[in-house]
Amino acid sequence: MVRSSNSTASSKSTIVIAVAATIAMLYFGRQIFIPVALALVLSFLLTPLVSLLEKAHFGRAPAVMIVLVFCFALAAGIGWGVTGQLLEITGHFRDYKENLEETIRSLHPPKTGAIGQATATVRELNRELASAPGQVGNHAPGDAQAKAAAHPIPVQVTAPPTNLLQDLRTLLGPIAGPLETAGMVVIFTAFMLIKREDLRNRLIRLGGEGRLTVMTQALDDASHRLSRYLLLQFLVNAVYGSIFGLGLYFMKLPHALLWGVLAALLRLVPYVGTLIAAAFPIAMALAVFPGWNHAVLIFGMFVVLEVLIANFIEPWLYGAHTGVSSLAILVAAVFWSMLWGPVGLILSTPLTVCLLLVGRYVPQFSFLEVLLGDAPVLQPEELYYQRLLAMDQDEARNIAEGQLQEKSLANLYETVLIPALRLAEDDRHSDTVGERTSEFICQSTRELIDDLEDRAKPSHDSEEAEASEPRSNALPNRLKILCVPARDEADELVGMMLAQLLRQAGDGAAHVAIGTVDEMLDQVSQSGCPIVCVSALPPFAVGQARSLCKRLRTKFPELAIVVGLWGFGGGVPKAQERVGPGCSDAIVTTLSEALLQVRRLSEIGSADESGKSKAVEVSAD
Repeated sequence: MVRSSNSTASSKSTIVIAVAATIAMLYFGRQIFIPVALALVLSFLLTPLVSLLEKAHFGRAPAVMIVLVFCFALAAGIGWGVTGQLLEITGHFRDYKENLEETIRSLHPPKTGAIGQATATVRELNRELASAPGQVGNHAPGDAQAKAAAHPIPVQVTAPPTNLLQDLRTLLGPIAGPLETAGMVVIFTAFMLIKREDLRNRLIRLGGEGRLTVMTQALDDASHRLSRYLLLQFLVNAVYGSIFGLGLYFMKLPHALLWGVLAALLRLVPYVGTLIAAAFPIAMALAVFPGWNHAVLIFGMFVVLEVLIANFIEPWLYGAHTGVSSLAILVAAVFWSMLWGPVGLILSTPLTVCLLLVGRYVPQFSFLEVLLGDAPVLQPEELYYQRLLAMDQDEARNIAEGQLQEKSLANLYETVLIPALRLAEDDRHSDTVGERTSEFICQSTRELIDDLEDRAKPSHDSEEAEASEPRSNALPNRLKILCVPARDEADELVGMMLAQLLRQAGDGAAHVAIGTVDEMLDQVSQSGCPIVCVSALPPFAVGQARSLCKRLRTKFPELAIVVGLWGFGGGVPKAQERVGPGCSDAIVTTLSEALLQVRRLSEIGSADESGKSKAVEVSAD
C-alpha cells in the first residue's frame, strides 16, 4: 500500500517536472517552435486542397507546390494592398485632427453643470498642489557649478565590420524577423505536406509498440477534426471579412480592404478579436466623418454579423465548438500569448485542441481532457448524488427533472437514481458520510419518487383509482406483486420505484417498508399476493437477499419469487451464482428486466388458475 502511494506520488511529480520542462522548452525555443506550429496548422489546412489536386492526377510534389504558390501569392497580394493602405493612413493623421478634436470636445461635460463644476474644482486643486513650494527641484547651488566645471571626456565607439546577412537585416529593418519566420514556415509546410505519411508513421512509432490502434485513432481524430475545423474557420472568417469590408466600402469609409482583412484575421483571436476588429473602423469613422452616425452604423453592422455567424452559421457548419470549453479557450489564449506573443494568440485554439487529443488518448495526460474538454466531467448520477451531499435538494431535483425530459421514467430510475443510491450506500458503509446525510439523501429521493408518481397520474382519476394505486405500505385486496426490501432503506426505495412502474403498467403492486424479517413476512402473508420481488442493492444486501429468499420459499412454497440485484456487475448469470439455485423463480438486474419477468410470472399464474378452475368444473360435473 505504501509502495503504491509512493509510486503514484512519483508519477505525479514526474508529470509536473515534464510539463514544466516542456513549457520552458517552448518559451526558450520559440524561434524554432513558432514556425513549426504555424507549418503544422497550415499543413492541416492545406491537406484537403493537396488531396483534391492529387485526385486530379497531379503528383504529390507538384500539387504541394501549386497550392503553396497560390496561397502565398494570394497572401502577398493582400498583404501588399493592406500595407499600402496602412501607410496611407499614417500619412493622413494630420487631416483627421480637426474631426478628432471636435469629437473629443463633444464628450466633455458642460462647464455650467454639476459635473463641469466638479471637474473645474478638481483641476484647481491639482494646480494648487502642483504649485506648492519645496516639493521638487531644490538643489544646492554648488551642484550646478560643479557640473558646469566638469569637462566631458570624448569617447569614440567603433562598430565591428558587418557581414552580408547583417547588412540585409539592417536594410529590411523591422520586417526582417517576420520574413525569416515566413520563409521557415514555407519550407516546413512543404516538407510536412510532401512527407505527411512518413511523419504519420513516425508518430505512430513514437507511440510505442502495441498501441497501433490508439495512435491510429488519435491521428485520425486530430487530422479530421483540425483539418475540418481550420478549413471551415478560414472560410467563415474570409466571408465575414469580405462582408464587413464591403459594408464599410459602401459607407464610404476609407481603406475598407484593410479593415476587412483585419476583421478576418482578428477573428482568429478568441472572444476579444472581433471587438478589436470593430474598434479600429469605428475610430476611423469618428476621425473621418463629423458626428456619430457612421460609427453607430458600423457598430450595428458588427453586432448583426457577429450574432448571425456565431449563433446560426457556425453551429450549422461545425457545431460552434471544437470540444474545448470556453474557459479553457480563454486561459489557453493568455497562456500561448505569454509564450509566443501575437502568434501564440492566433494559434491558441488549434494548439489547445491538440493538447485535448493528447489527454484523450494518452493515459498519463488524461487530466488535460478534464481541464480543457467541454464534455460533462460528472455523470448525471454523480451530479445528483453530489448535490444531495451538499444538502441542495432543489438542484438535485432539477437535475433529475432535466434528465426526465430526455429519458423515460424507468430509464431515469435505472441510470440516475439507482446508481446514486449505490454511491450513497458505498459511502455509508465505509463511514464516509454520516447518518444525518444518509437520511437526507434517502428522504429527498423518496419525495422525488412520490412527486414523479403524482405527476404521471391522469388528472381525471377517480378516488377509487387512487385507492387502487397505493403509495405507501397499504395492501389492497387485489394485489398481485409485493416489493420487499432485503436490508436497508435504499433497497426499499428501489422497490418503491418498481412498484410505481408496475402500477403505471396496470398491475396491482405495492412495496413494504423496511422492518424486521418477521414483520415483512407477516405483511407478505396478509397480502395474499402471488408474486414477491426481493429488492437488493449490491454488494452489501446480496447476502440478506439470499437469506430472505430462502425464508420466503420455506414459508410460502407456492409463492413466485423474483430477486432484483440492481446494477449487479456481470449481469444475470453472475447474479444467479451469487444467489444460488432453487432459491427464486427469476433473477433480474434492471427494472426493465423485472417488469418482463413479473409479466411472465403473472401469465403463468393466470394460466395455472384457469387450469385449476377448469379441473374443478370437470370434477363437479
